[in-house]
Amino acid sequence: MARYGAQFGPDYTFLGVPAVDLADPGSLADADVVVLGAPYDGGTSHRPGTRFGPMAIRQACYLAHDGSRPHLALRVDGLRDVTVVDAGDVEMAPGEIERSLSAVEEAVYAISASGAIPLVLGGDHSIALPDATGVARHLGFGRVSMIHFDAHADTGDIEFGSLYGHGQPMRRLIESGALRGDRFLQLGLRGYWPGPETLAWMAEQDMRSYEMSEIVARGLDDCLTESFDIALDDCDGVFLSVDVDVCDPGHAPGTGTPEPGGLSSRQLLDAVRRICVELPVVGMDVVEVSPPYDHAEITAYLANRVVLEALSGMAVRKRGGLDHDPSGPLLQGR
Repeated sequence: MARYGAQFGPDYTFLGVPAVDLADPGSLADADVVVLGAPYDGGTSHRPGTRFGPMAIRQACYLAHDGSRPHLALRVDGLRDVTVVDAGDVEMAPGEIERSLSAVEEAVYAISASGAIPLVLGGDHSIALPDATGVARHLGFGRVSMIHFDAHADTGDIEFGSLYGHGQPMRRLIESGALRGDRFLQLGLRGYWPGPETLAWMAEQDMRSYEMSEIVARGLDDCLTESFDIALDDCDGVFLSVDVDVCDPGHAPGTGTPEPGGLSSRQLLDAVRRICVELPVVGMDVVEVSPPYDHAEITAYLANRVVLEALSGMAVRKRGGLDHDPSGPLLQGR
């Protein structure tokens, strides 16, 4: 539980928000959202490098790192209208996946139990297992739904002889009972994996997957609206998991398993904002940013803005909703 500081780079917080120490529960007393780094890439099946993701996401901004980000359209400050703090990185031992995931789960549980929303910066997608489990331990197994943006379903069973890896967390979450398969919504799937056996297992769990072909045919907004109705049915909160490879590689090149034909960065940002305005988000992670494969920090900047859109959406929700038309003239009402 101790805060060891950043393992892979300078020790700085997300855009300058205050630092806290999970070893001191009192430091979380006033927090609405706690940023947590999970610098691990031992679960990757192809290109590594996501251990450097948390620090890349924290610093990817050309504005002052002053703990303030007023949103032009929403007219909230996502770093101040909700109280955001940063608990640093969990110590994750290279090559020790079970030990590392356990450490993340304990940290996320401590944040959730304090009454704050854990916002975890990955790291590869194996960390979604401890992230969502830690929240479910506090709110109750089966009481949290999942909205999952990804090119891949991440429902594999045993890969490379292991139960744990970035292609398996969603299966483990459902098998453990932490999350319900029939309240599991996936958006952006495409490509050539998984195979028929895994797809059959997903169907048996009543998972709902919106493949890119369906999103293109129906429109993302329509698919989101339908997914919201499912997510809110007999659940108390929503966990939002964002794998940056949900976006087309032209918008997110710095990731381990790029799959052409995905969402645009604009679509992802709008979707995340809408989710956090309209739904009771109780936990979130942003994963699979691999800086060694990034170009001009495109992917790190996208992930940073995914976090800011989420926080700004939470600020709107905390305020009680929008008090203006965000699509109107910028200076209207000022």
